[in-house]
Amino acid sequence: MAQSMNGSPQGEPEFPIPTPPGTTGFSSEQKEYLEGFLRGLATPGTSTSSVTGIVLPQRGLGGAAQQAWLDAGKRLSKEEQIKFDGNPLDAWNTIEELSAKDQLPEGADIFRFKFHGLFNVTPAQESMMCRMRIPGGILSAAQFNVVADCAEKYGGGYADITTRSNLQIREIPGRHMADLLTDLHQAGIMPRGSGADNIRNVTGNPTCGIDPNEFIDVLPLCRQMHHHILHNRDLYGLPRKFNIAFDGGSCISTLEDTNDIGFRAVRVEESNATPEIPAGIYFRVALGGITGHMDFARDTGLLVKPEECVPMAAAMVKVFIANGDRGNRNKARLKYVLDQKGFAWFLEETQKLLSFALRPFPVENCLFAPPSDRVAHLGAHPQKQDGLLWIGVDIPVGRLSVMQMRGLASLAMRFGSGTIRLTVWQNLLISDIPKKRLLSFLDGLTALRLSHEADPISAGLVACTGSEGCKFGQAPTKSTALAITAHLREARLEGRLQLDHPVNIHLTGCPHSCAQHFIGDIGLLATTTERDGRTLPAFHFFVGGGFQDQARIAVPAMREVPVEEVPAAVEKLLKFYLDYRLQDDSFSDFTRRHTDAELETLFSTLGKTAVAANA
Repeated sequence: MAQSMNGSPQGEPEFPIPTPPGTTGFSSEQKEYLEGFLRGLATPGTSTSSVTGIVLPQRGLGGAAQQAWLDAGKRLSKEEQIKFDGNPLDAWNTIEELSAKDQLPEGADIFRFKFHGLFNVTPAQESMMCRMRIPGGILSAAQFNVVADCAEKYGGGYADITTRSNLQIREIPGRHMADLLTDLHQAGIMPRGSGADNIRNVTGNPTCGIDPNEFIDVLPLCRQMHHHILHNRDLYGLPRKFNIAFDGGSCISTLEDTNDIGFRAVRVEESNATPEIPAGIYFRVALGGITGHMDFARDTGLLVKPEECVPMAAAMVKVFIANGDRGNRNKARLKYVLDQKGFAWFLEETQKLLSFALRPFPVENCLFAPPSDRVAHLGAHPQKQDGLLWIGVDIPVGRLSVMQMRGLASLAMRFGSGTIRLTVWQNLLISDIPKKRLLSFLDGLTALRLSHEADPISAGLVACTGSEGCKFGQAPTKSTALAITAHLREARLEGRLQLDHPVNIHLTGCPHSCAQHFIGDIGLLATTTERDGRTLPAFHFFVGGGFQDQARIAVPAMREVPVEEVPAAVEKLLKFYLDYRLQDDSFSDFTRRHTDAELETLFSTLGKTAVAANA
């Protein structure tokens, strides 16, 4: 017998209606009343039961895609089956029940709770992690204080800045899950959809609205996209996670080309304008970025007006929902839909959902903003507002104690506008500081044991959580990153190493590549190695990555370097670069002079030398 969407035979109601005691069924008047009542509750995504004629809610776009997958004779993946069995967005009662019992989620609930921003990170930590949603990475000092309070009351007393301009609280006991979410919701911070198969935190330039040279302030677009997602259930439960970024041409990049959808602002000058595309600011649209799978977002050839960005992104997400792989998690990202069906097909399907026409426009007729400044997220910089500065604060490996968070919130309110701006480089900016008060502000930073100084290592050091706090991590990343920093600073003080350009070093704990090791000048991917019959945490080294105008996937350099040897190996690699570069080339300049094959040969030879020296 054919099955309905909830697995019951067709012809039977998906939600059985109880028969009142002492009766054999509903009277015609009762059925008429119930039908009208349920029709009033129904949304546009509804259907009618073939037996009762009563309107019943459907599962939305995701459910329709799952049913189509099953109707084609294919099996759903474990995660898809969990979503098919019940919408994870409806797990709040379970969160409350487990909180009352002081229990962590198990089984399918581990996946469901991620829809609410709660992650069971056992065995790395026998506790939960909470990831938030902070559109554009910008929040008020008051909200920052709430996060600090939550980290102190419910977590480990610290928070981490992520590579999506976001915040995470760790070491949360089961009993605190519901209270933590309640406090965050009360402060206007909504973690919903920050994990699992959903659109993650929408990113934008941290200097939006204050950068003197930006093309457009993208914060309104980030917030509009954020709320559009929150209020549309059809945009939850995708085949896999999904990233959207807006880059308005500011000096601090959003790394939009590493996202599933990247919007990059451009200017069309009068000399290149057409009747259909007059002079002004537009966005170019790129699709399919997923550097963990070694691919950047590719330009679609389209120009979009600012007000068209959110409806276009929503339409593209819906096309992905309908066509993404529901059986193989490894092939369920947007990149694979594009690889299989092509860009032209995808744009045709998108057009069907839009009320405006897509506009092809030659990329060579667009004016792009100058390349991003690789150190602008640290130090003091003049804003477009006369007499004001933004201060980029160095946050080692992105981790802040609650004392430091409250101190930064206080500085933002005392000296600035009370605004905290998170970056994809795991640090933050405090804006609107009067120049005449800069020294007093910096004294406050020093009291918090924080600095705004941009040295060549701290300016580009990025580390995910790694094995110290993530069950997927194969090696410690944050502690290794700090060890690299300490080692290289010692090398500089002793005169062994003098860097004059920033070097991006990205450490990621597993192939998920949360720290995007493939776009670093030097990328480290955690692994294990065998030494003297023991299995040790280690890292593979990659070199030559880049982004935006210098986009490039890094190539292998050294393999299975044990954690304890990583700082010395980084020093050796940097010395090699300094010895063989031309004049004052940056590391990026040096690697761009070589093909992938040449880089692999150069640095793999160096790696073999290092292994031999340690043998």
